[in-house]
Amino acid sequence: MTNLKYGLAALLLVFIVACQPNSTLVINASDDEKASRGAEKVIDQHNQQVFEQPNILWLVIEDMSPYLPDYGDHTITTPTISGLAAEGVKYTNVYSTSGVCAPSRAALALGMYPSSIGANHMRTTSNTQQTGLPKYEAVPPAQAKMLSQYMREQGYYTTNNLKNDYQFQAPKAAWHENGPYAHWRHRPAGQPFFAVFNFTTTHESGLFEPYGFRKVESRHYFSDDAERIAKLPQHHAIKSAENETPIHVPKDTEFSIPPYLPDTPIVRRDMWKMYNNLAETDKQIGAVLQQLKDDGLYDNTIIVFYSDHGGPLPRQKRLIYDSGLKVPMIIRFPNAQRAKTVDDQLISFVDFAPTTLALAGVTLPEHMQGRSFINNSTPQRDYIHAAADRFDEVTDTIRAVKDKRFKYIRNYRPEQGYYLPLGYREKIPTMQALLRLKAEGQLNEYQAQWFRTEKPEEELFDTLNDPHELHNLATNPKYQSHLITLRAEMDRWLADIGDTPAMPERRLINNLWQGQNSKPQTKMPHIEFTQGVVTIKNQTEGASIAYKLIKEGIEPTDWQLYQRPFKAAAGTQLKVISHRLGYKESAMLTHTLNNQALNNHNLK
Repeated sequence: MTNLKYGLAALLLVFIVACQPNSTLVINASDDEKASRGAEKVIDQHNQQVFEQPNILWLVIEDMSPYLPDYGDHTITTPTISGLAAEGVKYTNVYSTSGVCAPSRAALALGMYPSSIGANHMRTTSNTQQTGLPKYEAVPPAQAKMLSQYMREQGYYTTNNLKNDYQFQAPKAAWHENGPYAHWRHRPAGQPFFAVFNFTTTHESGLFEPYGFRKVESRHYFSDDAERIAKLPQHHAIKSAENETPIHVPKDTEFSIPPYLPDTPIVRRDMWKMYNNLAETDKQIGAVLQQLKDDGLYDNTIIVFYSDHGGPLPRQKRLIYDSGLKVPMIIRFPNAQRAKTVDDQLISFVDFAPTTLALAGVTLPEHMQGRSFINNSTPQRDYIHAAADRFDEVTDTIRAVKDKRFKYIRNYRPEQGYYLPLGYREKIPTMQALLRLKAEGQLNEYQAQWFRTEKPEEELFDTLNDPHELHNLATNPKYQSHLITLRAEMDRWLADIGDTPAMPERRLINNLWQGQNSKPQTKMPHIEFTQGVVTIKNQTEGASIAYKLIKEGIEPTDWQLYQRPFKAAAGTQLKVISHRLGYKESAMLTHTLNNQALNNHNLK
């Protein structure tokens, strides 16, 4: 097994990279200097090579297995996504680290396994009344930063359109823009961008009744028009009425029902909703890509499409079967290089951040646990790994490892069944139908399997011949060599990332909080102002520093990321806040700059 500690990490998303002609960038320049000078070329300080920096755009959909024509599912057409596939590379073995969004997004943001940093319980801030636990955040190593911060330090204009959900609060300067108005079009001319657009129409809640599209998602059709976006209901629960919702898929379409679900009118209706939501998302993606084309960036752009984990239906989302982990990913490279190529290498979500940094010319940080899957001379990975722990009000403990064919699952709570009553999931009509048919004894062998009252300690599935993972081979002598190999790989991985699956969540919180009764707080930074130069020093290891310069009483909207001392005029008001990931922010410091000595005691 290749040691992945020095590799790069990847996301399953639509990821657009466009080279900026006539733009240069000097590494380590401050945000202020970059904005005023413009970004041009990267100077590699190790070998003095000068190279163009790409723009990068991620288009991320939610809760979707590879239900696409280009992956063999011809239930509907998806012209936008299929267009990317026709001009790009289709990746066929891409896996989330978890079957649910927040842990998966932590892996994407950090290039680390969620279970190694306290990010795997879904969510760290939710269901405290049911669990009796306090709200907390994942705490990565002190040297860890969000991918967006690395990109910002490299001179990128960074934007995230709407969804965060990282299991920790993003620092104020992690993005230049973070919210429904975020767009690459707001960057200074010539500056390369790293932009993420999230599409949530395909989310599990899109199956709830009454059916409709989330109104806030219509912003993608005019995603640079702040005035129109401001008029939209911002809460995701506000949907269109069904009689006003576009029908992209005929309701009498013949759907291929997975064998673990019953073929009933209710299930077929949920399948229709799922595909109708996907068709709408395809149109939304097309609208964003049209803006890229209108800006003249499409033909020199890399586009990567992905989902944040597997499908939305019962026995898909949250589970670590392939139905919950396996996602589609398509990358369109500039000028459609490698068009219509299929790449079957194993890729994990922890590989997305390293891959993105490699594309931007950044050396891989040593703490990251993935590898670059593009233009990497190191061997491809042999395995992907996944974990499941608490989901809202119910807890399980499961770990999985998979090679290209076989998956090994270790159940740390064999005394409880796979199905656990989860209030949010039971809003899905199919889930309600399953429970009703179970009570009536109407489920067949495969449909009833999920409702077993116990589960084996070990499971082994041949996912090539048993893609729905219904036939456990763990006790079959014919497959013992695979079982032993994957069992050993599981032990190696757990030790390597420091994952202790059986640790109670309360003890995990105690460890994250270093034995204290509350979340640690980032210390206030120290500020010096000498001869017109501002220097800000961290008092907490690994904390990032955000600041604003307020001139003539006008406070800018965006926070600047402090990277090095900068010039400022005496009389300028300075706001500063420090934040280590997983900690509380420091107190806000506000001061009018003068040439007197400053210290933390006289700043308010």
